[in-house]
Amino acid sequence: MLFFLSLVSIFLLGYLAQSTGLCMVRGVKKAQKGSPMFLVAILMSGTLAWVSMSVGLTSETQNSIHGFWPSFFSLGGGVLFGIGAAANSGCGVSTVSRLARGETVMLVTIMGWFTAWLLFVPILPLELKGEAFLIDEQTRYFILGGASLAIAVACFFMGAKNRKLWLSMLGVGLMAGLVFIYEPHWTPSGLLKSVSGALWSGDSNLWPEQERFILILCLLVGMVTAAVWTRSFEFRLLSIRQAIRHLLAGILMGLGAVMAGGGNDTQLLVAMPIFSPAGFTTVACIVLGIYFGIRWIPTHYR
Repeated sequence: MLFFLSLVSIFLLGYLAQSTGLCMVRGVKKAQKGSPMFLVAILMSGTLAWVSMSVGLTSETQNSIHGFWPSFFSLGGGVLFGIGAAANSGCGVSTVSRLARGETVMLVTIMGWFTAWLLFVPILPLELKGEAFLIDEQTRYFILGGASLAIAVACFFMGAKNRKLWLSMLGVGLMAGLVFIYEPHWTPSGLLKSVSGALWSGDSNLWPEQERFILILCLLVGMVTAAVWTRSFEFRLLSIRQAIRHLLAGILMGLGAVMAGGGNDTQLLVAMPIFSPAGFTTVACIVLGIYFGIRWIPTHYR
């Protein structure tokens, strides 16, 4: 039953992410032009995590997970991931959604992620995280509940367009939380990390369970469904020049994800809702990296 709930939730997550155009690169670009609302809505997307926490407690399947203090690797990884995302013209989430819209070049970006996991995991230190950060459940519920109430009140006074944006982004976070109850490491970057770790170690026991692959497949189905429904699906072939650029961008994003413990999907939808200081600082560094990447990288290379 819980697995079925996860499949429905991740399908809806994919649909909402595609239909809203969830992308941190797009959010930073809008903020640069004086419209920060899209970026703020993305950053607050995990606010309804308290709902999934409550469901987890009720079903007695809540996963025990805690945050970490920032480290040099989480900060540097965030900046590198952001610069790579700017070069890719899409963050971790939008890379998958653009692939689902028919942009085949995003397959090369994902190959870059995978290459980075394989290359850099053996080289970097085993422990990249800071010290554990613990926060009691009541405080977490209080902060998330208060933020949810504030957003609900704000939505009442918003225009229809912004209200739809906020409700969709909150829906993405809510669905992510429900999937988390079943599988804490459900994100695409989390799956790639597990696969690369299994391949590098040669230990078949480390290979991810098939349910994790089914979840990502369902995420893609949701994104493709939204792309077809909104008539944004268009199959596009890639050029060699595009392939090289996106491979390098993907490797940079992958290196950043290795250092930070996950891409922006993991940071936004897992780390931040559990109030991990490393998650907040990594996301801030991702935004900073995207900002400088947009400024430094010539337009024809993005």
